[in-house]
Amino acid sequence: MTTRNTITLEANEGIALLTLNRPEVLNSINMELIAEVRAALAEVKADANLRVLVMTGAGRGFCAGADLAAQGARQEGMSVGQGVAHGMEVAFNPMMRELMDLGKPVIAAVNGMTAGGGVGLALAADIVIAARSATFIQVFGPRLGLIPDLGTTWTLPRLVGRARALGLALTGDRLAAETAAEWGMIWKCVDDDALMGEAMSLAQKLAKGPTNAFAEIKKALDISEHHTFAEQLDYERETQGQLGDHPNFIEGVTAFLQKREPKFKG
Repeated sequence: MTTRNTITLEANEGIALLTLNRPEVLNSINMELIAEVRAALAEVKADANLRVLVMTGAGRGFCAGADLAAQGARQEGMSVGQGVAHGMEVAFNPMMRELMDLGKPVIAAVNGMTAGGGVGLALAADIVIAARSATFIQVFGPRLGLIPDLGTTWTLPRLVGRARALGLALTGDRLAAETAAEWGMIWKCVDDDALMGEAMSLAQKLAKGPTNAFAEIKKALDISEHHTFAEQLDYERETQGQLGDHPNFIEGVTAFLQKREPKFKG
């Protein structure tokens, strides 16, 4: 296990477990945490033996969003707003891009309260599993006079629709994990004491899968909304042609014919 000031990173049997570790402030995001998360993401991406990333939070919450009490990236001569935008440009947004571009399945195990940018961080995962006691809160508009960030304005309406996304963003009402699951915002809501077991069981399953194909699945679903149906059929044809030449496809077909479990490589 690698322990840094604001996170821990554990690796076991192809699974990387990244834990936000500032429990005294509900794992709120400061510049140091961003730097350490980015370093961890780079480590996971570079290690072919790590095939799945699981993110969670230490203590009683996943992430409370940006640490408003921390000194940010504001430089001399900048207005407050310019400092906010600068921090997003050099730190917050690069972290989110690197998370989305990891190329490996990402699971968020959401425990407890998740607010503001913490919601964006969770929803950037490919699969979100939340404890029954978890809540999601959009505090930007009603509490701070800001818009949701860390990609929330992109992910949330795509997951729950414009009406529900607006309702959450404008009211700041707490959304219970069970309702989030019913709305399709997250994959699953489980009992609190089952959260990490569910997340790690899923991670173990994904770690045995064809990582290259998983990356292409993520890309295909993201790009589909920019294509017509006919264009997406063409995209599927091209991608299947490429994947069909990968050893994982040959292994999958061979395992199917031999009636055994496939042994995929990264």
